Amino acid sequence: MFIAMNRFQVKKGSEEAFETVWKTRESYLGDLPGFIEFHLVKGPEAEDHTLYATHTVWADKAAFEAWTKSEAFRRAHSRAGNETGGSLYLGHPKFEGFEVLITERAKNAAA
Repeated sequence: MFIAMNRFQVKKGSEEAFETVWKTRESYLGDLPGFIEFHLVKGPEAEDHTLYATHTVWADKAAFEAWTKSEAFRRAHSRAGNETGGSLYLGHPKFEGFEVLITERAKNAAA
């Protein structure tokens, strides 16, 4: 498996607008070969921003790379901006990609 993450430093006071962008987007992920799941996660607050991350799980790195070269990727990211005007972020999102080496699951836990 492969995990792709983007970290966003969202300006204080822009959290609701940022979350709305993600909740109302067309992701196109569900029909892609190799796509497993997506998460938007909210992290700690700092003085000037709140940390968020997107977290997608793919069958392998090749499936993720195919997504980044697809027309669906271009369509999904063409509307990834903020309709309200100014930037919601401090700096650019930071991408991190990880090859999964070990996976453990609970024996009787719900997903």
